[in-house]
Amino acid sequence: MEDVLFGDLIYVFAFFLAGLVFAAGPFVVVHLLQARSTRQTANKTDQYIECGMEPIGDAWIRYSAVYYLYALVFVAFAVDVLFLIPVALVYNRVAEFAIRDFVEMLIFVGILSLVIVYAWKKGIFEWKRKKISANS
Repeated sequence: MEDVLFGDLIYVFAFFLAGLVFAAGPFVVVHLLQARSTRQTANKTDQYIECGMEPIGDAWIRYSAVYYLYALVFVAFAVDVLFLIPVALVYNRVAEFAIRDFVEMLIFVGILSLVIVYAWKKGIFEWKRKKISANS
């Protein structure tokens, strides 16, 4: 009985040790691979210089609301494709309601198509660049 208990404790400690290695391992690797010195720049007021290039302009850029609408349409269609994949996988398996299921898929895709037409008419897919004048 004690041999079985001792064997089980070895597994518990092995899994505990493996969990510690997986949790602490990335921190140890990062500590070993990190840069030991910071880079010095000519302009000490610059906080970030990416890729060795001096930053140009302000970091605060205003994005148009069209960008966010475009992103929302993309996310909506990505989620809708996730709904269509299981339907496509089981479509051939059940022959009892094949016509009804096909009509429901057509209605679903038709509504998605109406969303694309609506977004197209609203001008979401047209990217208008703002003209920057030489005076500002």
